[in-house]
Amino acid sequence: MLQKEIKKELYKQCQNFVNNRLQTVQDIISSNQKALQSETKSSAGDKHETGRAMLQLEMEKAGQQLLGITQMKEVLAKIDDSKNSNIAHLGSVIETNIANYFLSISAGKLIFNNKIFYAISVSSPIGKHLLGKTISDVFTFNGNQVQIKSIQ
Repeated sequence: MLQKEIKKELYKQCQNFVNNRLQTVQDIISSNQKALQSETKSSAGDKHETGRAMLQLEMEKAGQQLLGITQMKEVLAKIDDSKNSNIAHLGSVIETNIANYFLSISAGKLIFNNKIFYAISVSSPIGKHLLGKTISDVFTFNGNQVQIKSIQ
């Protein structure tokens, strides 16, 4: 498999991750808006106020999640999948003796061609260690010696 195809596929899986999260949050917001409208029509007294307050909290939480999704989209927009470098940077696919990583957003485990990659943010603890490293660099993370085998 060509290196560019791996990077393009991992990028696409990260986009799908963000789009799925966006859809989920939009569904929650829509559901809460409908519930708020029905609370207004059918409830009275303290129960009414408590229900509305709970829904408002849920809406605020969904708004924060929406902000996080927007930030993930911005990070993905900065990735140039045609850019190759021997130095780990945003958008790099990095193979180590421990695991394989895609420096992008925190999207968790991705599988491509029966191989596991972890989509991680450059601001995550392991992402901070990987950023700026080159092939054959070694560092210690969580008590393990990590050696970089390849960078795409």
